[in-house]
Formats: sequence, C-alpha cells, structure tokens
Amino acid sequence: MKTRLDKYLTHCGVGTRSQVKLLIKNGKVTVDGEITKKSETKIDENNIVTCNGEIMHYNEFEYFMLNKPKGVVSATKDNVSTTVIELIKDCTHKDIFPVGRLDKDTEGLLIITDDGGLAHNLLSPKKHVDKKYFCRLDYELSRQSAKKLECGVEIEDGVITKPAIVEFTSIPTEVFITIHEGKFHQVKRMFNAVGLNVTYLKRMSMGNLVLDKDLLPGEYRPLTTEELELLRKS
Repeated sequence: MKTRLDKYLTHCGVGTRSQVKLLIKNGKVTVDGEITKKSETKIDENNIVTCNGEIMHYNEFEYFMLNKPKGVVSATKDNVSTTVIELIKDCTHKDIFPVGRLDKDTEGLLIITDDGGLAHNLLSPKKHVDKKYFCRLDYELSRQSAKKLECGVEIEDGVITKPAIVEFTSIPTEVFITIHEGKFHQVKRMFNAVGLNVTYLKRMSMGNLVLDKDLLPGEYRPLTTEELELLRKS
C-alpha cells in the first residue's frame, strides 16, 4: 500500500510532520536516488528513501503521543462514547491500543501503539514507572495531608498505595502528584482518602516521556526516535 512521503518519514521517527516537510522542502530527502521536494509523493516498501544521507527503515510498530481530551474513553471499542483510537486518523498499522487507561473525564498524556512488549513493561507493577499528574482540588491541600500521600494512604479496606511525590504550586488548590502504580481511579481515591475531591485531572508525563505542550486536547503526533528511546529507558 502506498503512503505519503512525509507520513512515511514521520513514522520512521525522523521528526514531527512539520519538521519532515521542512526537510523535504530543503532537499534533504531522496527517493530511489532522486531528490524530491514534494511531501505528497507516494511511496511503498519497494522504494529506497534516504534522509540526510541515511537510509530510512519503516518502524515495525507505531507509537503515538495523544493529549487525551475529556469525554473520550481509553478503549479500542465502545458502543456509546468516542474512543481514543478513533482520534488517531493516520495510522498505517492495525490493532493499535492505548497503553493503560485514563478516566473518561481525565485529560493528558496517553501512549497509543501496537507494541505489546513496550506496553507490558510500562504497565507492569514490577517496573514502577512514574506517572505525573496535575490536579485541581475542591479545597486546599494541607502539608499534613500531603505527607500522608507521600507515605501511602488506604484507598479501600487493606489496600494502601505506595508512597507518592507531591509538589505544591503557587495556587493552594493546584498540585502535582507522581505515583508509581495504576490502580482504578487511584489519584482521585488518594485525595478522597485525605478528604478532598479532584475537580480536574491531567497526566503530564509517563516515565521519561513528557506531554508535548503544543498538543491541544484531542491532538496527537508520532513519537520521535529520541522520545521512544527515553520511554524504553523508563
């Protein structure tokens, strides 16, 4: 199946779509030995593509960074609501899925891929991958309550969370919290355990991967080679 040159290079991890278009425009890309300056050029697996003199190889898997918006579910299929998979319009592989879940009303970083091995490593409780969230609360978080979160709190009978990291901001009702687990509604339940409700929640990072600040809710882009390597090191 033929695909656009700029899309192909993006999925090879060369850069974002805009960065790739600029490389093509500046004559840094060849197809079968000939410089091409048209991003819309169609190619397939039989063409040899180079960028800055390096032969490109299509990724075995696809990796996307999505800024998940509210109202969308972290699932591959749903009979009622829009899924995060429906937001990814230009993937070329089948069977992509979200790595983990964000609540329907939660925004922020969500990785979409078809790499089951990477997903397993990121989600495995044994790996202790950090997940950082921005939280807006109904009331001010006290230093005493923050210390409780940092020691671990009981979110249901006999279930105590692992120690978290709490960072205060200049606004008393807005904090960052970093957890190392992924229990159901964990962040909300942790704050409930100290008498507070979360009114807004956004995931800012997962492992070493930080949400691109230029991505608006609902927008996404492929991960770069550097970002993928950071993620694997997580």
